[in-house]
Amino acid sequence: MFSLQDQITVVTGAGRGIGRAIALTFADAGADVVCVSRTAENSEKVAEEVRSKGRRAWAFALDVSSASEVGATADRILEAVGKVDVLVNNAGVTRDGLLVRMGESDWDAVIDTNLKGAFLVTKAFSRAFMKQRSGRIINVASVIGLIGNAGQANYAASKAGLIGLTKSVARELAPRGITVNAIAPGFIETDMTSGLKAEIREALLGQIPLNALGQASDVAAAALFLASAEARYITGQVLGVNGGLAM
Repeated sequence: MFSLQDQITVVTGAGRGIGRAIALTFADAGADVVCVSRTAENSEKVAEEVRSKGRRAWAFALDVSSASEVGATADRILEAVGKVDVLVNNAGVTRDGLLVRMGESDWDAVIDTNLKGAFLVTKAFSRAFMKQRSGRIINVASVIGLIGNAGQANYAASKAGLIGLTKSVARELAPRGITVNAIAPGFIETDMTSGLKAEIREALLGQIPLNALGQASDVAAAALFLASAEARYITGQVLGVNGGLAM
């Protein structure tokens, strides 16, 4: 079950954290992986890890908020790999701050990467998916897009928008046999959460029914399911991976 044998997957934000976990999990399931992140160094590092598992991998540096970069890079990827079976839009940033203190640049940076970036990358690969009449698109949203969070108005808006984008594109592409779904992770053990003070960490755990932070591997497992043949009849859905934080 959940095999991606010989499928080609593109993962944005693959350089670390959840994106890296998805790339390596897909490789373990038999996929070849195009690793995309902001820097060539980080992309290549994860690509090497994929190759160490016996799978093919390609590394690309990309600012997903740039329409010209996305279009050119998507063309280069398709030329290099021939076809893409699965696209994971995982690239994302945070610029936290209370609304009254949030600068316009902080708002724009988050919306441009998290929401506009997913739109641009999805659009860039959609024609190829439509032509082959198959494909899986998986957007990594967030529980914050469902419930909001003080100090994260920009992030919550970007992830809520990503959920809306997921549902709309799912309706558009379904007639061509393409599924589009989102994952909404909760609080996951990453570089951002590892530095939390003990009291803040305890307060977080108190909000989570399972009383634990998630692992990047939990999100990767959900992505693997949605990318697999077993999820062929699932589209336009949001899969929460949050320990019960949002029910």
